[in-house]
Amino acid sequence: METYINQLIFGVGPYLAGTIFLLGSFLRYERGQYTWRAMSSQTLSNPPAFRWASIAFHVGILLLFFGHLFGLLTPTVVYTSLGMTPGAKQIMAMVAGGLFGLLCFAGLSYLVYRRLFNARVRANSSPMDTFIICLIYLQLITGLCTLFVSMDHLDGAVMLELAHWAQGIVTFQAGAWQYIVDVHWIYKTHIFLGLLMFTAFPFSRLVHIWSWPVEYVARRYQIVRPQ
Repeated sequence: METYINQLIFGVGPYLAGTIFLLGSFLRYERGQYTWRAMSSQTLSNPPAFRWASIAFHVGILLLFFGHLFGLLTPTVVYTSLGMTPGAKQIMAMVAGGLFGLLCFAGLSYLVYRRLFNARVRANSSPMDTFIICLIYLQLITGLCTLFVSMDHLDGAVMLELAHWAQGIVTFQAGAWQYIVDVHWIYKTHIFLGLLMFTAFPFSRLVHIWSWPVEYVARRYQIVRPQ
């Protein structure tokens, strides 16, 4: 039974999540463009701490995303040819991931508190708003917890298994799920929450990520007149 669950979640799950992520985002854009926005609650509550927390969260989560992307999908031969061992790569990933994770955690902790306990923000939040921010928070916490587990095996062996799983999934290799059957449950939980986040993505405010504001840094200031 456990084998079928592992195969379903880590073998079939990534493709289901990826399909819903891409197809759902496309349909959301085609049929619900008025909802295609960040739906910022800044006008409801905008203390100085909110700005810094928002910056810390966004910077931290972007660095974590690209760190995971390149860390998992870079073939082993690429960094070993540069003289870096899997163990050294793991330690580098732990240090960078720990710093980026703590930055993101500091910002997101305030944002979660604000979402749940600020009366105005809570009243204007949809159930999906609350669900997705709590899901990201839990995903971040499990990610930070993997650092403590990783300290027990600094040879990079588990990191290689996770990388082989990710690379096997994106290259459509049958049986890729078997690479992570025996890894610690905290890694599996972290991966499962990540798949759940991609599945929920098209139904949440996260779709605004697709609209990367390249021209934002060069635009003119907007003038907002107080009432």
